[in-house]
Parts: sequence; C-alpha cells; structure tokens
Amino acid sequence: MSEQQTPHNDDVGPERPLSVPSQAEDMAKAQARIAQLDDGWRRAAAELANFRKRCAKDLVRAREQERARTAAGWLPVVDNLERAMEHASSEPEQIIEGVRAVQRQALSVLAGLGFPRRDDTGRAFDPALHEAIGAIVDEELTPGTVAHVVRPGYGPDEQILRPAAVVVATRSD
Repeated sequence: MSEQQTPHNDDVGPERPLSVPSQAEDMAKAQARIAQLDDGWRRAAAELANFRKRCAKDLVRAREQERARTAAGWLPVVDNLERAMEHASSEPEQIIEGVRAVQRQALSVLAGLGFPRRDDTGRAFDPALHEAIGAIVDEELTPGTVAHVVRPGYGPDEQILRPAAVVVATRSD
C-alpha cells in the first residue's frame, strides 16, 4: 500500500469516529432537553391558568353588562307607571289608556330582549309551549287545539321564557 491510501496519524491515540458523542455528552443533551420541556410545560400551565382567570372575569363583566342593559330597558316602563300614578285622580279613561300604553311598552321591552308575547289561540297544544289548565268541549275546534289562553307565554318556540297557560278543546263523549 502506498502512503496516500492509508492515513497516518501518530499524534492521536486509538482511532474513534469524531461524530459519535460520549455518554456524558448524551446525558448533558438529554438533561438540557428535559429542562427545556419542563420549562415549556410550566409556561403552558401558567398561560392556561391566566386564560381561565381572564375568561372568568370576562364572563362576570358580560353578565353585569347584560343585567345593566336589561334594567335600562325597563326604566322607561317604570317612569311611565310613576306618571300614571301621579295622574290617578284624572279621568278614568285617560288612566286606562295610560296603563295600556305602559303595557304595550313593557311588551316591546320583552320582545326587544328576545321574548315576544305568544298568541297561541287556535294552535295545536304542545306541552313544551303550553301548560294545560283546563279543557272545554268545543265542536268547532279540532280536539287538542288551544281554545283559550288564560295567561300568555313569552319567547320563541326554541327558547320559552314562560309557557302559556291554556284551555284545550275536546269533543263531547
């Protein structure tokens, strides 16, 4: 063999590939990676805890704002009731008209909050929407139909605030 084909290194001890790390280097790298992952986990946990606190505060604030908005919607109704009471000595017809106006205003507030007054007369009885408080024999109506609303219900079909108290039509036996 010629000298060009075999490297000759008299300064270095036994040959060892330069790319293979020692066990100490492996251990140091593993410990550094463990520390990095542990730090990342702790930061993520702290961030999650802060996020939960922020969400809880946002929920409380949103509830308070909604309560204030709802109460503000009722203030004109209260004001008008107070005006009606001030005029209690007026003509009865004017008082009745004033009370009707306040009722319309109150119904408007409820509708604005997403709970309109329901008109269920003539509709098929539905226990999710109606509370049957009586039955009446009525040959003109289909059995199981709402014949009379005693107390109106409020809200759309999918979110009833209060079911209507109704009298249901039946046939005579």
